[in-house]
Amino acid sequence: MAQSIVNEVERVLERVPETAQEFAGFASNPAPLLVAQYERIAREEMQALPFYHATMPIVAECVVFEGQWLGCVLTPWMLSVVVLPGPDQLWPVRGSSERLALQLPCGNLTFMVGELPETGQLLACSLMSPIDPHLEADEGRALVSSTLKMLLSLPVQQGEGGVDLGRRRLFGGRKS
Repeated sequence: MAQSIVNEVERVLERVPETAQEFAGFASNPAPLLVAQYERIAREEMQALPFYHATMPIVAECVVFEGQWLGCVLTPWMLSVVVLPGPDQLWPVRGSSERLALQLPCGNLTFMVGELPETGQLLACSLMSPIDPHLEADEGRALVSSTLKMLLSLPVQQGEGGVDLGRRRLFGGRKS
């Protein structure tokens, strides 16, 4: 698996020279690449920070949604939604920290353009930073899967009839 990650990174770097105006998407699921990069970042840059949750694993799950890789990433310091270019996609190179609003089935989210050394640019939307210190590792893993499912879920909207949430209606039944 490590060799396939290295090969994928080499292919990405070949596609994104310094002066590139656009870069190609990932043919295969980028989740293992994200985990490997965040593990390195955790080891080299984040462990000494006071909010680092040492028992939290690094987990990433991605699925193809409308031609792009939509994913959720959990690290010992944050939970984020990420979007990376999918198979056969060409993305323009954007300015770092540029913001983009995307409409997902669950609703609209605002993403910031970020960059990781090995995969290049991605869109990221922070959901939790720092991570709740009481969150257990198993709960964190489950949170990643649940979040990804929720992102792809249709929003629940009130029907035409509506619901009367007035205090009197709350405890009273309708009399016939």
